[in-house]
Amino acid sequence: MDTNPTALLLDLAARAQDLSDRDTLQNLLATGHRAWCEGVADVQSGTRREVANLSDAQLAERCSAVGTPWEEGMTRGEAVSALAFATWDAAPAAMAYTELEERAALFGACLLGEEHL
Repeated sequence: MDTNPTALLLDLAARAQDLSDRDTLQNLLATGHRAWCEGVADVQSGTRREVANLSDAQLAERCSAVGTPWEEGMTRGEAVSALAFATWDAAPAAMAYTELEERAALFGACLLGEEHL
């Protein structure tokens, strides 16, 4: 199995499209969740590096450009995190994970076990 989070999430979402077995979907979802977490962490690290030398005003402009304005009371770190999440959320891999979640939910699969519901 591919270890690149983007490739893995795209593959998992594609595999899930023809599945209806709850247990198989549950396994794909669990694998996908780990890949989603890895992908968002990668984007967060990259975003921190990219904006490290930007002024607060430049960072605010960048946040605003992706629809996550730097709101009153936010720290610089919170603004960077919001920017990273918005960037990841718009990525094909994150969209693929959402498709996987939706497919799994159709057949009763979710990340929380039944004992937690």
